[in-house]
Parts: sequence; structure tokens; C-alpha cells
Amino acid sequence: MIITNNYSMLLNKQISIPYFLRQIKYEILAISVFAILVGWLDHFRLLKELTFPIAIPSIVGTAVSLLLAFRIAQSYERWWEARIVWGAIVNDSRTLIREVQLFIKDDNEKEITAFAHRQVIWNYALGESLRQLPFSDRVQSYINSNNIMADNIPNALLDQHTAQIKRWYDEGRISEFRQVQLDTTIARLCDSMGKCERIKKTVFPRSYSMLLHTLIFAFTFILPFGLSDNFIVPEILLSIALPVMFIAIEKTAIIMQDPFENTPVDTPMTALATTTEINIKQMIGDPNLPVREENNTYYQM
Repeated sequence: MIITNNYSMLLNKQISIPYFLRQIKYEILAISVFAILVGWLDHFRLLKELTFPIAIPSIVGTAVSLLLAFRIAQSYERWWEARIVWGAIVNDSRTLIREVQLFIKDDNEKEITAFAHRQVIWNYALGESLRQLPFSDRVQSYINSNNIMADNIPNALLDQHTAQIKRWYDEGRISEFRQVQLDTTIARLCDSMGKCERIKKTVFPRSYSMLLHTLIFAFTFILPFGLSDNFIVPEILLSIALPVMFIAIEKTAIIMQDPFENTPVDTPMTALATTTEINIKQMIGDPNLPVREENNTYYQM
């Protein structure tokens, strides 16, 4: 049996509060220092009489809320699209091996097994390349043993699929219709790979975060001048709590917007590749199935 080391996947458990706080600790510190400074200025002799109508911070807060709603929606859309694409990869991987088994005679079991193992490696190689991690020993061993030299290893593995299908057709072992059917399934896998690469390489505009941060700090500056000056401590605490809430929402969007960055909220590519490997090996009768390690944390990688 193969023991697998999983990468990231949120589980149905309570998320780690310390993990999330570590993601926004510097923003909390900056907001706190800024809010304390502004709160002190609000009680300074020359500025104590300066007040803003409460409608002004309300308008700024509403603008921030609308921008955050858009940011969350766009980030979730990217995250969900990545999950849908990998769901299609799992389905098409099973379909491809099922078609090979159907189209190729049983006396070619060795070739069917080699084809299936290549598809298993392709799933792992795609996930590791998207996360920009060094290939695992297993994937690297396959690359070395098959003398694969390419910048895009997953694409090279699909090329080997295509070359083997062409050889079957040239030898008259599959009909033209069956060749087209296999090529269509491989084309869907290639399309899914391209979608993943598009999500990976499309950067969310930094100017959007700059605008949000500017408005949040403007809100932090204006808010104390719209509150009562009778109680400085509650005023400063409120001036910290509301902007931190905005920052936390934005950080949630930032974490979700890149689903291939090897973090706990990633698309569970390795877990999905492991599931696909189990399914494919059971289809071809390979008893050497992977075993997932027990995981007691709030996420599984």
C-alpha cells in the first residue's frame, strides 16, 4: 500500500482561529496604532471641538461594505471555479481509463495498466505544478524513468497519451471513431489544465486592495470625530473593532482568490488525485491502493 501525504483541503471542523489571526496580525497592529493616535488627536486641545456628522463615517463605511461584497463575490467565484474544474478532471480521468478498457482488447493488459498509471501521475503532477512545488519523489521517479523533458510536465504526459492512442490507431487496434472518442476525452483534460493555469496566472488587481485599505483608514480617521468624546476608551475600541472587521473580511477574500497556493483553503488537489488513483487502480485491478493518513486538524492537504 502507498501512504499519501495530502496537501490542502478544508474539513467539516471548526477553523483555526489562531491561523486566521496570524493572517491579519500586522493589519490589526497597524489599525490599532492608527486608531489610538487618531483617538488621542480627537481629544487634543486644538481638535477637541472638531466633529463630523455621523452620516459621513456611515457613508464611507457603506462604500467599504459594497467594495468588500464585490471582492468576496469575485474571490469565491475563482475558488469555486477551481473546485468545479478539478471535479471535471476527476470525472474525465475515470472516463478516459474506462474508454481505454472498453476499446482495447483484454490481452493488452500491460499497455492498459501503463496508460492508467500515466493518468494517475498526471493528476499528481498537475497539482504539484500548480502549487509550484518540487515534484514528489513518486512523480519525479516516473519523469526520470520515462525520460520526459519538458517545461510543462502535465502537458508532456498528455502528449504521451496521444502518442500511444495514435500508435493503436496506426496498428489498426482501434477504429477512427474510437480514436476520436479518446482524443475528445484528452482534449477535455487539456482544457481543464488550461483553466487551472489561467486561474493561477491571473492576478487580482492590487489597485483594488489599495483602494480598500485607503477607505478603511479614512473610515478609521473619521469615526472618532463622529463619536461622543465623553468616553475615550470605548471610542478607541470601537475605532479599532470596526476597521478590523473590514480587514478580516478582505483577508478572507484574499485567501480564497488564489486556490492553488498550498494553503489550508486550497482546492484539495492532492486529495482529489488520491481519490482518482484509488478509483483507477480498482478499475484495472491493481491492489496497490494508496491509504490516506489520519488527520486531526481542521484541514487536510
